This record gives sequence, C-alpha cells and structure tokens, in this order.
Amino acid sequence: MGVIFEVADDVNGLLVPYIQSSDASVTSETINKLYRIASLGKISSHDFWTKLGFETKYPKVERDYLDSRLRLDPDFMDIAGSLRVSYCLAVLSNDVKEWSSYLRSKFGLNELFKVVVISGEVGYRKPEKEIYTLLLDRIHESPSFCVLIDDRSKNLRIASKLGMKTIKFLREDVADDTSGDSEITSFFELPETVDRLFK
Repeated sequence: MGVIFEVADDVNGLLVPYIQSSDASVTSETINKLYRIASLGKISSHDFWTKLGFETKYPKVERDYLDSRLRLDPDFMDIAGSLRVSYCLAVLSNDVKEWSSYLRSKFGLNELFKVVVISGEVGYRKPEKEIYTLLLDRIHESPSFCVLIDDRSKNLRIASKLGMKTIKFLREDVADDTSGDSEITSFFELPETVDRLFK
C-alpha cells in the first residue's frame, strides 16, 4: 500500500530479495510479472506462491513475508488519526487483494479509511484511468476536492489530469523527476500541506 509503508518499492526492495533468499534461481523478472498478474486479481495469492515453487510452504511463506518485511511508516498512524477528523481518507493501491486485506487488518487501517480501492479487487492498476474513476465514484466527491498522495510521478500525472490535487511523497528509494502540486518527505508535513492546497 505504497507510501504508508517504509519501503516504497516493496516488490523490488522487499519481495524479490525475500524470494531469492530461498531460491536464487527465480528471476526478478518472473517475480515482477507474477506480482503484476496477482495485483490485477487474475491469480490468487496462493497461485502466486505456487507458480514460484512455494506451494508446500503456503500460507506460512506469505505470512512470514508480510510480517517480517512490510513495516508501516511510524508517523502515519498519528497523522492519519488527526486528519480523519476533518477529511475523508481513502486508499488507492496497487496490491494483491489478500495481502492488502491482511495488512489493513493487522495494522488497524480499516478504521481509518472510508473508501478502499485495491487493484487486485477491481482489475485495474495505477496509473490506469479506470482505477481513479472508481475511487472518485466511491468517494462521491468532485476531483477538485480530492488530494492524491503518491511517490510515483506517473500515478500523480493521471490524478492531476482528472482534476485532483497531488502531493508527491519523496522517498529515498524512488527517484523520478516530476513533482506534484506539493511535495513532502514526512507524514508530519501532510496536514499543513493539505491545508495549503485548499486555501
């Protein structure tokens, strides 16, 4: 779920090394390809691990990966708790539906978000226009009243074209050259940044 976790590129930064630590013969290309298919909901998380040769280790391997590698940004919960008082918070994420469901439950995120749109549940991924449209339909709000926070320029560009305001979250492990309407490096900067966008 992207920016709310410490490592932005969880596939190449976490998943690939995790799988290759058990089986170095599995290429990063294969892992990325299967992850993309799973994150579109075309195969289940069980099928993902099976196709990578971990069938006998499922579901333990999945739980171990999610529990040992994915860490929530420690600042996020405090800031989200205060923001939800004034704003409707939503998730728009490219993720495997089973993984997203588990992580939202584990970290108590379902209580924070009014709307959740996960690529593995809807069959579209950012930056496809359709997933943004689904989000806007579920929020029941004009794009001009919405802010997308993302660490990927390609995801922000589509949101901006649809009329949403954008904030680029700058993470050290993601480097590209396009910015949003604003930029932040910490969730502590978010409340003031959002307020500025609507002045």
